Amino acid sequence: MTQKKVAVFRKEHFNAAHRLNNPNWSDEKNERVYGKCNNYNFHGHNYDLIVQVTGEIDPETGYVMDMKILSELIKCEVLDNFDHKNLNLDTEEFKDLNPSAENIAIVIYDKLRDKINKNFDLKIRLYETERNFVEYPIG
Repeated sequence: MTQKKVAVFRKEHFNAAHRLNNPNWSDEKNERVYGKCNNYNFHGHNYDLIVQVTGEIDPETGYVMDMKILSELIKCEVLDNFDHKNLNLDTEEFKDLNPSAENIAIVIYDKLRDKINKNFDLKIRLYETERNFVEYPIG
């Protein structure tokens, strides 16, 4: 009998500041493309992060993944590094990478992917605002 896959989700929250800016563009073009998000003195968001792990249930534990372990991974890999930080100035990941929601989601995925069993699918959903969110990977 084939095992059924189940998705489990962990929701976390962090606050961070950033500035969207392409150093190869003029100030005018950055202002036109990014608007308020290009504020020279940065701006902040209250991010909501949802980490989805999908896989088969372990018949011994009844879990797809122990949520305490997932919570600790997110804390160590994401929250400890990004919460209450200026992403542009305080993190190595965004020294040379524009910290758009899209790029933040990919960075979070990459940080967690190596720590989670490869038999499990991983998906990141990052809310920058209540109405604006990104998801990686898609499909």
